[in-house]
Amino acid sequence: MITNNFKYLLAGTLFGIIAVKSEIISWFRIQEMFRLTSFHMYGVIGTAVVVGIISIQLIKRLNIKTLSGEKIVIPAKTFNKGQIYGGLIFGFGWAITGACPGPLFAQIGSGFGVITVSLLSAIAGTWVYGLLREKLPH
Repeated sequence: MITNNFKYLLAGTLFGIIAVKSEIISWFRIQEMFRLTSFHMYGVIGTAVVVGIISIQLIKRLNIKTLSGEKIVIPAKTFNKGQIYGGLIFGFGWAITGACPGPLFAQIGSGFGVITVSLLSAIAGTWVYGLLREKLPH
């Protein structure tokens, strides 16, 4: 089992190193972004979007399969107004805490122990969403 999950450990470790070195886990960089005083985070996010678009197109056009040989299926997405509410809540939380879910573990691993509060809040928010999902706007 450990060898099966080693690739995920390696990918997560690599992501953490890149997050720390590129300063995307920096509370100051995140605040600069929300205050519109620096292009750094917009450049990182924009680059990620472009790489994602190119990657999805390559997966679709070249019929790329998973490491285990399974076909990659990307289902069509439908828009609903709940995405706007969720995006606003996510953005407010990100601006207030200086942390989005992706780099939480990298922030904690870098010695920012106070981010544990953000991690616990993210877990609690996910749990509450699971409870309320059917009652939320679609």
